[in-house]
Order: sequence, then structure tokens, then C-alpha cells
Amino acid sequence: MTAKPDSVAAPAAQPAEHATEWVDLRSDTVTRPTPEMRRAMAEAEVGDDVYAEDPTVNRLEARAAQLFGREAALFVPTGSMGNLISIRIHCDHGNEVICDARSHIMNFELASMSAIAGCIPRAVATPDGHLTWKQVEPALRPKTYYYAQTRLIALENTHNLAGGTLLPLEAQEEICEQAHERGLAVHLDGARIFNAAAARGQSVAELTRKVDSIMFCFSKGLGAPVGSMVLGSKAFIEKARVYRKMFGGGMRQVGVLAAAAQVALEKTPPLLSEDHRRARRLAEALTALPGVRIHHKVETNILVVDVAGTGRSAFDIAEQLKQRGVLAGPFDAATIRLVTHYDVHDDAIEAAIRAWQEALASAKVG
Repeated sequence: MTAKPDSVAAPAAQPAEHATEWVDLRSDTVTRPTPEMRRAMAEAEVGDDVYAEDPTVNRLEARAAQLFGREAALFVPTGSMGNLISIRIHCDHGNEVICDARSHIMNFELASMSAIAGCIPRAVATPDGHLTWKQVEPALRPKTYYYAQTRLIALENTHNLAGGTLLPLEAQEEICEQAHERGLAVHLDGARIFNAAAARGQSVAELTRKVDSIMFCFSKGLGAPVGSMVLGSKAFIEKARVYRKMFGGGMRQVGVLAAAAQVALEKTPPLLSEDHRRARRLAEALTALPGVRIHHKVETNILVVDVAGTGRSAFDIAEQLKQRGVLAGPFDAATIRLVTHYDVHDDAIEAAIRAWQEALASAKVG
């Protein structure tokens, strides 16, 4: 059974006092709130956010909009909800959404664009996970009454299943320009857009300037315990507020969560380059092991490790790693995903490397 990359099953129950002993590389969603986040949560000024009266949430939304150069923003519980809200606003029932075949919205959001937003994905296979206009244009539906009409193009940056790779800005902006000429919208699943910004040395505003809507997550590399943000025009966010409520995402005194997200937004981005450095160190060591290769250039904090050449199952290797205190996320029998984050420091990376060396040297698990 293939595990969802950002929801890999937790290890067998362990005593709470031993939780910090794990080197957890399953995902950057496993980060724990920092002491500063915890203090901010405890001291947060709150109000009823359904009435738009939570001052902490309002400040967070205003700050996010400012950083992205957008008119407005909306705090939502999850990235999947943020993507779903955006698709529902851009599309009518029966429309098609063009996306990469390995995109998160295609593979890991429970077909919600169909089940709830009433749209169908038109998946385009790409060699590296990133769409180009040359690939998108043939997928556009002709303006014929018996075809479901293309309405939205969904992009992803960084790309999860492609190993945290960066969407080339030139390709993204060409898609936006061509789509807008044809009356189509472009949504960016920017769950890890701050990782992209750190790797590119550009601002999130520069990396997203031509898309129509954006979603990013606080609860991945930024390290907050909960929350994502949707950004767009003022009219777009007014509609987003309606759909957030419709989809069950209206929250009350949510400033206790927004306070942690605010700390994450201001304090974590400068640290992301360290996660990327550690991912490169891990990749360098693992590719020196017999039968192991990395599927992609390591640009950010994700490695997709191909272990087929070892003659061992990825599930077997993950179990061996777990016995040595390292948690990893198998995609399938041949590949394992590893994700660095601020809870994994240099010594933990070295411990993970030793665990890999020992796991591959060990006898195969029955």
C-alpha cells in the first residue's frame, strides 16, 4: 500500500518522553511549534473570526497579502481546503482543470475538485513534474458545446512528488500570459513557496506575480502547527470566505493558531536554506551507497530516493531505518521520500546517514 506523502503513518506508539529521539524525515509537517510560537499562542489576542473579528487573524492575513503583493488573503485550516476553495471560485461545475499528473491536487486531495467543486482534472504527464505552455496548449478543450470546457490551470511550486523541484519562473509566466489571453485562470499550489523563494533568492511576490490565486502552507517548512493561506484579489477573497464557511472551515477564536503562524511567517523563511543544505548533504551521502540513486536534482528540502538497485523493498528499508531511530516515508516498493526541516539538525542528518548505511548492510527483513 502506498502512503500519502504528507500523511505517512506514525510509528508504533512510543512513550511520550522518547518522542524527541526520532529523526523524523517523513515530512516537514511533523515539525513541533517552537517556544516562541507556544508563547504567542498562549498570549494571542482573539475574537470571532467568522465575524472577521479576530485581530490576530486579521493582522496575519494583512501581512501575508503584503508579502505577496495581493489585495487580500484568507486564513484556512489546511492547504487542501485552500486549493479546493480556489478551484471552486475559478470554475463552474463541469469545467476541466489542467494539472500535472503527479500534482498534489491530482493525487492527494481525495478527488475533492470532482466530489465537491464539480470539476474534472485533465492530467498532463510531464518528465519533471512541471507544466510548460507547450504541454498545456494541446490539453485545452476546443470551444465545442459537447466538451467539458477548460477553465483553470493548476501549477505547483515546489513540486512534492518531483522531489521539491522548482517551477521555472519563465515557464510559469508564459502559461499565465497565454492562459489570460484565452480567458483562463491560473492557480498556484504554493504549499512550499517559501522554500522556492529561499532556493531562488527571490521574494514570494516575484515568484507568484502573474498567477490569479495562491495557496501556501504554514504547517510545512515554516513549522506552524496548523494553517494555510489563500491569496488573491479582494473580490476573490470575499468569495473564498463564503466557500470556506460552506466547506466547514469557519473557525472562531482562531487567533491562537494564527499567532503561531505569524511567528512562522516572520522567523522561519531565513532558516529554510539550512534545510536545503542538509538535504543536499543527505543526498550526497546516500548516492554513495550501492544501489541507491536520487530521482532529481536536490533543490530544496525533499529527496525522492530510488532503492530499486539495492534489491530491497523500500518498505523493508524503511522498517530497518525505523529500528535505528529514523522515520522515512516509502512512496512505493522502489522509492522513499525524505524531507528535512528545522527539527532535524546536522547531528540528526549524520545519524540518518549512519542508519541508512547500517540498514542496507543488514539482512533483509523476512
